[in-house]
Amino acid sequence: MDRLTRSRTAVLFVLMALLLGVFTFRLLRLNTDAESGADSASRDLLTYRTTIPAARGAIYDRNGKELVVNRACYNVDVINFIFFTGSGANDKLLSLYRLFEDADQPVTDHLPVTMQVPYEYTTDDLSDIWRQHYATYLGWKGWDPEMTARNLLLRMRREYRIPDDWSEDDARKVLGVRYELDLRYCAGLDNYTMAADVPSDVLASVLEAKIPGVIVSTTSVREYRTKYAAHLLGRIGKMDAAEWEIYREKGYAMDAMVGKDGLERAFEDKLHGVSGVRYTTVTPDGAVVETYDETEPQAGSNVTLTIDIDLQKVAEDKLAEVVTDLRRNGVGKSQEGKDAEGGAVVAVSCKTGDVLACASYPTFDLTNYSRDFDRLKENKYSPLYNRALSATYNPGSIYKMVTAIAAVDYGGVGRYRKITDKGVYRYYEDQGYTCNCHIYTSSGVTHGTINMMEALSESCNYYFYEVGRETGIDAIDTVAKGLGLGEKTGVELEDHPGTRANPATKKTIYAGTNEADWYGADTLQAAIGQSDNFFTPLQMANYTATLANAGKRYQATFLRRVTSWDENELLYAHRPTVAGTMAISDEAMKTCVEGMRMAAQRGTAAAYLKDYPVAVCAKTGTAQHGSGGSDNASFVCFAPADDPEIAICVYVEKGAQGGNLGQVARAMLEQYFSGDDSLKPYAPENAIR
Repeated sequence: MDRLTRSRTAVLFVLMALLLGVFTFRLLRLNTDAESGADSASRDLLTYRTTIPAARGAIYDRNGKELVVNRACYNVDVINFIFFTGSGANDKLLSLYRLFEDADQPVTDHLPVTMQVPYEYTTDDLSDIWRQHYATYLGWKGWDPEMTARNLLLRMRREYRIPDDWSEDDARKVLGVRYELDLRYCAGLDNYTMAADVPSDVLASVLEAKIPGVIVSTTSVREYRTKYAAHLLGRIGKMDAAEWEIYREKGYAMDAMVGKDGLERAFEDKLHGVSGVRYTTVTPDGAVVETYDETEPQAGSNVTLTIDIDLQKVAEDKLAEVVTDLRRNGVGKSQEGKDAEGGAVVAVSCKTGDVLACASYPTFDLTNYSRDFDRLKENKYSPLYNRALSATYNPGSIYKMVTAIAAVDYGGVGRYRKITDKGVYRYYEDQGYTCNCHIYTSSGVTHGTINMMEALSESCNYYFYEVGRETGIDAIDTVAKGLGLGEKTGVELEDHPGTRANPATKKTIYAGTNEADWYGADTLQAAIGQSDNFFTPLQMANYTATLANAGKRYQATFLRRVTSWDENELLYAHRPTVAGTMAISDEAMKTCVEGMRMAAQRGTAAAYLKDYPVAVCAKTGTAQHGSGGSDNASFVCFAPADDPEIAICVYVEKGAQGGNLGQVARAMLEQYFSGDDSLKPYAPENAIR
């Protein structure tokens, strides 16, 4: 019985062991199959890297009004390895291209071949960096860089299997896209953005097509909230090769947008944020499995300018009005000024050096810069040229305060010194040189016997020929330099330093000729703002502000403050910087202030300022330029006379008479003293920071 029991027990254990073995084997098989399936699935998943552009900082005027902000936009990108997992790639690309084409949506295409027959290379139209990409592509393919454009496209048609029955037009479109997609491999670029800033209705059509690998990405573009200050604000764009060498050391992505000119470029280090990096894992059909941000993008800082956009508007509109009227009607009986070309207006804060307005005419629309570029470039009046900072002009009679200060403080000439204007100045007649007072040349009359303040008020050349000769060029040049003429203003944008008329300047300009020596006649011309005196309107405005400050010259600036993107942190606040100080005696200052005040009340500037309720010191100028046509016109002023706050310079090429420009200055003074220029913080709304 015991033996039978033991036998049955043994059999039971064997059966249990067999069953356990079967179950174990099945379990191991299942685990193995599961692991094998996981590995297979893992091998099918794809991960790609995307640069997440950081929002660029906004730009505001001094009162917090939005000038340049960011607008959310959508791009259509193509992910190579997902797109090509399916069939019919060329057909899908062509249908996508036609969708954009029907909506007038530009398609990104850097293939350096014209779109139409006969095919020609367009490498000269590419930036340096895109020419390098093209060379990389040819090297990657092992193709001859000397082949004709026609042969290149034939080679590409075979390479990319473009159907023979396709038209050349359709083939060229798709080849441009195939080129862009292959560049992502051989040049190591980010995903291909086929179309940027795509409107919502076009996006809907793209999404309805449900093409694997075609995705919509979100980014932002610059939006201008003003049509003014185009010459100042500047543009952003893709980097060229030279810029890439600079910015890649700062961690910029290769396709980052950077400031190309203007304040966008000057404040690039403040406005530009830090891009982030995102990894996206997808299935072969493009379904997103996981996204992971390796680094978050950091938005750029916001920049507040010194510019008052309302004052800028008045400056630009009034300057355009005056120049347009001059071209149509001229000025005076002789109708001079009908050949007026362009001009500039600059307003500076006397107490800080802040540039409050800086206008150049003619101007342009930043929003449509690319579209209008060819037309703007060919315009005979050069609207892209920033006359306020880059053009240098003879100041004419607005320079006479320099000569007056030099005469009083260095030449021993009292401000009540009487001189009789005889019309023609003959001191150097025996050397074959005479010069006329402007009023005598135009009307045959003279200013009679006048003192220095009256000479400033009436802008008497004869008077300043005489005191300029007595004082000498060295003293005159010392004062001009001390007041900032011929010196850099310190603004963040590139500005021309100008030149002062003196023996050293003339020797440099006319080196190697018989005109390099300095003569007494040169001093006469320099004393009235002619000769080799050439300054920018910004310098002339800053000179006027320095005069208003009795010789204290502030560094000019466009930057008021910098804040974090969310406005919670003040990163920088500009403090006025004294660039130089020149001692001016009380007598010399009284001479200038009284003479300029008289000019505004009853002299050459009275037409527009005599009844203005705020006391204004002004000076008009007419400058010969030697290029034919009407004389240039200049005008400067500061106000209030007893406690100056604002200095203004108006300059018009071939504007004929400086007094006519007083209407521009008056309009700006009315805006400035209207009480609208609030310094209270302004909280911008509905803008992506």
